[in-house]
Amino acid sequence: MPLLIRRSHAQDELPGGSLGRYPVLDAPSARPDRGVQAAGIRRPALFPVCANPGCTAGWLRLWRSRSAPVFEGGWCCSPECTRAQVGAALGRELGGRTGAPEPHRHRIPLGLEMLEQGWISAAELRAALAAQREAGGGRIGRWLRSQGVSERLITRALGVQWSCPVFAADSCTPESLTGLVPRLFLDAFGALPMRVGAERILYLGFEDRLDPSLALAIERITGLRVECGLVEESSFRRAQELALEARYPPVELVEAVSEAALAGAMTRAIERARPVESRLARVHDCVWLRMALRPQRVAVPSRDAIADLIGSLNGSGRGH
Repeated sequence: MPLLIRRSHAQDELPGGSLGRYPVLDAPSARPDRGVQAAGIRRPALFPVCANPGCTAGWLRLWRSRSAPVFEGGWCCSPECTRAQVGAALGRELGGRTGAPEPHRHRIPLGLEMLEQGWISAAELRAALAAQREAGGGRIGRWLRSQGVSERLITRALGVQWSCPVFAADSCTPESLTGLVPRLFLDAFGALPMRVGAERILYLGFEDRLDPSLALAIERITGLRVECGLVEESSFRRAQELALEARYPPVELVEAVSEAALAGAMTRAIERARPVESRLARVHDCVWLRMALRPQRVAVPSRDAIADLIGSLNGSGRGH
């Protein structure tokens, strides 16, 4: 897969968790209707309405004994309609794909930021830069630490650069949040779920740089608001080690030669699982599909009520 993955942690365990706080449809009739509207009053549709605007099943759908799958809030009356909805969602997510993003560059380098704040001396900065040149690279924070600068000050300066808070890892319990984000993403993108506050805010920690793409995908999949922040390096690594040792929902990895092939693989997964809700979001150069196998009205879904599929395109992948 084109993911930059340090280790593969795909697991085949119990069928996986749920979709956090997304509204879950218990039956197709619970879907917002397209039906009668008179005198400003909207009445529910008498029969289930397929989410696919191009559905041609007509009255045949009434004899189909299926209340699932539900994809992005809409009931799909047949595998063909599921395929149409998944294909449209994939087109939406992959439409703006332009290759690898440019690395983020801060307006003021970390060393100069710390010098300006008075947290290091000019001599310490010169010594760190000399050590960095001699070694042929490495993060400047590492060489500042070799000059005796505290890890806390370096993380604080990174927080100033990114305009984000610094999180303390003291009360972090990542093993209790395994239903939120696939292990693969935590390892590949260096993320750490810290805690969920007020049943609606996920605090997501990073070691030295934020990942807005991952944060946005988590918001869209779980329905939680994601607040990103930095964690001191030593604390982050201890907590992430615990997170990576925990048990996660099952994940299926799919590498497809085209967008159409990827849509087909996701459609088959949805038709097998018959989720009561499923959502799709892009994360960098891959696409994350989460399927809720049963309704669950909690902020952190249980591991055995969800299943994930992570797909990517091999090569250009835009052929149909």
